[in-house]
Amino acid sequence: MAGYNYIETKGAGIKAWTTGVPVEDAALQQLKNVASLPFVHRHVAVMPDVHFGKGATVGSVIPCKGAIVPAAVGVDIGCGMMAVQTSLISHQLPEDLSGLRSAIEAAVPHGRTNDGRKGDRGAWGSVPKDVEKAWTTALHRNKPLIDGHAAIVERHPKIGQANNVAHLGTLGTGNHFIEICLDEADRVWVMLHSGSRGIGNRIGSYFIERAKREMERWFIHLPDKDLSYLAEGSEHFYDYVKAVGWAQDYARTNRQIMMDRVLAVMEKRFRDFALGDVAVNCHHNYVSKEKHFGEDVWLTRKGAVSAGEGELGIIPGSMGAKSFIVRGKGNKESFCSCSHGAGRSMSRTEAKRRFTLADHEAATKGVECRKDSDVIDETPMAYKDIDAVMAAQADLVEVVHTLKQIVCVKG
Repeated sequence: MAGYNYIETKGAGIKAWTTGVPVEDAALQQLKNVASLPFVHRHVAVMPDVHFGKGATVGSVIPCKGAIVPAAVGVDIGCGMMAVQTSLISHQLPEDLSGLRSAIEAAVPHGRTNDGRKGDRGAWGSVPKDVEKAWTTALHRNKPLIDGHAAIVERHPKIGQANNVAHLGTLGTGNHFIEICLDEADRVWVMLHSGSRGIGNRIGSYFIERAKREMERWFIHLPDKDLSYLAEGSEHFYDYVKAVGWAQDYARTNRQIMMDRVLAVMEKRFRDFALGDVAVNCHHNYVSKEKHFGEDVWLTRKGAVSAGEGELGIIPGSMGAKSFIVRGKGNKESFCSCSHGAGRSMSRTEAKRRFTLADHEAATKGVECRKDSDVIDETPMAYKDIDAVMAAQADLVEVVHTLKQIVCVKG
């Protein structure tokens, strides 16, 4: 049974589920900086995939009373995972999976975006009807949220909606992916990872800067300017909460559209295709108002997943490692949270410096995926050992399914 390591600080304490996994000094210092903030409630919870991030540490769960740190959510607002079990068994798949990978790549725009211009593979040049429908229905079903966001855009034009619909249902780059996986019984799953794309980045970046200006305005000095916060009761606070809520809704819808498109590819290619019993769609970069230890708090999870008792979540490994469908144990000390993946063990720059194309090809043997130099920064060796990460959080989640990818699409 795993447990947390307690780190005492001058402010709130830190409870870290990091037994058996490395934690870099820079990440530890970031955590201490976060814990020093006066509005942190009880302690900061740290997940085993923890690593240095922009402002706030990736793999951190921060309960706040009366304030929110926008950098503790980050700029990939609402980023998360979705997984769907299918009726297919491995023997129903072709031996050569390259055609399936190509079909998925054709169905879902992926890679860098040039704002939807012709020839851009990262966004829609001509928005399909299913995406338009989701834009006008799924993303507009919450009228107070939409009206609130429209008012925010009017007050803050820099977070405008110019290309939102062109990015909806698209994958992006970096560690975002679409995978075909097999579970422990050789059943086929579709799993994907993405968020709110360009609009989430604009919202996050904008309000991080607004928070910094607020600190300057009130002569508040912090150990790290990226930990600048918005105080509850201020105009910018409520604008941020509404904008984040809209971006999180966008991210969830984005994943659903991509999943629907991949499942349509599968249905067209395989006879007797049907959906299985399990489907999960969860955020891991977001803010939520929750009750913990008897108090209502603004809880930010940056690289962490909600793991309430009985709640299903997804913890992916790297391109060459297994992933897990998990069930939360509702551990109160972790604020009912678990890790969002394996977590990087080194920077992208360091991975490109250290590993060769041959290293990457060996590490992804048996996976139909990109094996070119542009994805070296995502090679499995750049991530922590997923088995060690899972062992460190044994008291946070239980494994329901173990998945191994056989196809991986990246931007």
